[in-house]
Amino acid sequence: MSNLVLLGDSIFDNHAYVHGGPAVIDHVRRGLPIGWQATLLARDGAMTTGVSRQLEQMPLDGSHLVVSAGGNDVLEHASMILYDAAASFNEVMSKLAKIQSDFRAMYREMIEAVVSLGKPTFVCTVYDAIPGLEPSLVAALSLFNDVILREAIRAELPAVDLRQACTDPADYAGIWPIEPSATGGAKIASAVLRAVATPWADRRGCHVFRR
Repeated sequence: MSNLVLLGDSIFDNHAYVHGGPAVIDHVRRGLPIGWQATLLARDGAMTTGVSRQLEQMPLDGSHLVVSAGGNDVLEHASMILYDAAASFNEVMSKLAKIQSDFRAMYREMIEAVVSLGKPTFVCTVYDAIPGLEPSLVAALSLFNDVILREAIRAELPAVDLRQACTDPADYAGIWPIEPSATGGAKIASAVLRAVATPWADRRGCHVFRR
């Protein structure tokens, strides 16, 4: 039996934001082939560094791993991005470069820990069509997504581009719009399931899945 394990943050662990509707894990379980199951290890609020603790809970039959992490790492720097003063554009870019460099080191360490388990692994980008999101934060997200895709390429891992999956305001939860709604969760699950269903030989080398 195959067991698809979801790691990361509230992109997968969104049950608190769907008003009793289906969460991502529910959509995933409904769409899996007969004989498959899914395990949710992702936790709301988790950062990239928290994935290692989730790996300690890995079920013995875990066969495929999907990681969605990075959004909370962006949020950690949101106040600085929005409000810190800078004397020049060069200073702004230097600060962002340092944030990106630090994130790259953490994300690479996380990916190496996941890949070391020797199981088919997928990574997800961080979506950026969140209603009302400040343009500066949208720009900052591109720095984090650049890291995610570069690290996926380096590790030859397929990627699920959630920026292409969740493009409509209805994809985001009304009570807290940075989280996926039941509608958005269905799209996320669909993209993940499509990636997992593709023969492994056809998805190595950072094939990018959208929906």
